[in-house]
Order: sequence, then C-alpha cells, then structure tokens
Amino acid sequence: MGHEAAGTRHEEKEAAIRRFHDLRAWQLGRALVKEVYLLTASFPKEELYGLTSQLRRAAVSVPANIAEGYSRRGIADYVNFINIAVGSLAEVETLLILAEDLNYTAPFLPLKQTLDEAQKVLFGLRNSLTTQRDALPRASRLTPRA
Repeated sequence: MGHEAAGTRHEEKEAAIRRFHDLRAWQLGRALVKEVYLLTASFPKEELYGLTSQLRRAAVSVPANIAEGYSRRGIADYVNFINIAVGSLAEVETLLILAEDLNYTAPFLPLKQTLDEAQKVLFGLRNSLTTQRDALPRASRLTPRA
C-alpha cells in the first residue's frame, strides 16, 4: 500500500506541472529578477552599463533558461539549460557580493534567501532530471517528455 501511495503522489506532482510557469524553480527565478531590479534601481548611475546591467542580465537568465530548458525536446537539453541557470545564480551572487563590497548596498539578506532557495530547488531539479536521463537507454534520451 505504501508503494501505491508514493506512486499516486508522484502522479499528482507530475500532473500539477503542465508548463514552465508551474515550476517552483521558475517562480523563484522570477522573484529573484524582481528583487534584483528593485535593488539595482538605487545603484549609482555610473554603474548603469556596468554592474547594474550585468546583474540584471544574470538574474533574467535564471528563469529564462529554466523556461527554455523545460520547453526543449529531451532531458539532456533540459539538464544543460538548468546548468546554465545554476551558473547564472552563482554569477548573481558574486555580483551582489561585489556590490556590497563597493558599498552600493547593505547586506542583501532577503535576496540571499531567495538565491539560496532557488539554488536548492535547481540542484534538486537537476538531480532528478539527471537520474531520469541516466535511467533511459541512450537512444531514447532525446524523445519528448510525456
């Protein structure tokens, strides 16, 4: 009976994700973009084409790559785009640390919490996808997800 219940929960979870908007990772990425834009609005104007622009681009890259990966044909592509999103999160974190070092912002605790949660969720998603990919026969790794 326990095995059936676990299967039912898995089916319910799968059924709940019908498009990339439903992914918790994408939702966190979207929240991250909003927080980064609000924070960088107060950066010095001379940073508009420097740190501000780079930080915003890195933040936007997170949900954009999650969405693009989800929309791709195979799990291998999806994993690749999740890896890019993880890298963009690391870039955002580094740029925020530099902004703090330059006294453009106070410690960014709420934004750091969003970053940490997004990182955990993305790592979990990547691990799940990698496990699924590795369980497939090599020739079928490019088939569409059901």
